Amino acid sequence: MPSPQIDFAGEGLLDGLEGEQRADRLVLLERLAAEGVTVAELRRATASGTLMFLPAERVIGGHLRYTAGEAAERTGLEPDVLRAMRGAMGLPMPAEEEAIYTEEDLEAIRTGNIARQAGIPDEEILELIRTLGRGLAPAAEVMRSLALRLVIAPGMSEYELARRYADTVAQLSPTIGPLVTNLLTVQLRQMAQSEVITAAERSGGRLPGSREIAVCFADLVGFTRLGETVPPEELGSLAVRLEAMTTSVVQAPVRLVKTIGDAVMLASTEPAPLLDAGLSLLDAADAEGEDFPQLRVGSALGPALSRAGDWFGRPVNLASRITQIARPGSLLAEREVRESVPDAYRWSYAGERRLRGVREPVPLFRARRLDDRGAQSPA
Repeated sequence: MPSPQIDFAGEGLLDGLEGEQRADRLVLLERLAAEGVTVAELRRATASGTLMFLPAERVIGGHLRYTAGEAAERTGLEPDVLRAMRGAMGLPMPAEEEAIYTEEDLEAIRTGNIARQAGIPDEEILELIRTLGRGLAPAAEVMRSLALRLVIAPGMSEYELARRYADTVAQLSPTIGPLVTNLLTVQLRQMAQSEVITAAERSGGRLPGSREIAVCFADLVGFTRLGETVPPEELGSLAVRLEAMTTSVVQAPVRLVKTIGDAVMLASTEPAPLLDAGLSLLDAADAEGEDFPQLRVGSALGPALSRAGDWFGRPVNLASRITQIARPGSLLAEREVRESVPDAYRWSYAGERRLRGVREPVPLFRARRLDDRGAQSPA
């Protein structure tokens, strides 16, 4: 297709570029224009510094053809609902006349309309979208970085990087759908195997509310201080190693709930497996040697509410506070945790502490594994 006659320099799309960089940018602009990218899209991408990603963007998502109003007409969903769905995904709100939807987007929106017609309230649809958006946004960033690392090389021109990146995305994108679908299916299957609905809940026609849950946090000691002295890439590597370490020690019924920068949160319906996981994490961190910070672990037990894959309630807040005062290389727990498994570990009293946000002093206990004889050793 011949390139439309666009005065790229007059549109300000070559500003600040000279010599090879200007010629290279011109080649990229001409290719994009020939593929149907509008001047408005070129301006937006140039202003945001993302022009070289436009070829890959078109491979992934197709052509942005419809405004929110046009999408509403074609899908039967109200514009306000479409805006709410976009906001739930964490995406910015566009100008009314801006084309932001592809044909594929409209098909997905129609699926949402089917869910509404089946009786699912808008609030619950939006909660699902928010939850998926939170999980998939970092996954998309990881995929993007993987593809870039495959193609980037020293001295590569903007046009060459854009072309090779788009080619790699075209090669890999067919695998994304099956991969995500399989991962979601595995998680749903695991939930089906572990979720319990009591007789009282069945007779009352309601889903499970708060449950007794054991929670622990493990965080990297001195991570904030490290941030002042080491490059961001090294900090990120430590967080990735912590998550990988956690997934290697976690076994059902313990679940990795989330990572929070320099910390991980675990939860379990049974305290003993959770404490085992916490102690194993401490051992794994020590085995990493001097180039990995020590961990500290705090644990609490009590009723909490599960919502969108996370847990909310007193044991979550308390475990977080306990972790902040635990000694490096130790697991500190409240009394309820100790009393739930009094003979399974070697416990030592660590005193009462006042914790931020907790009204009364909290008795705390340090947990260690039993010795080889299976009896408790002196604290």
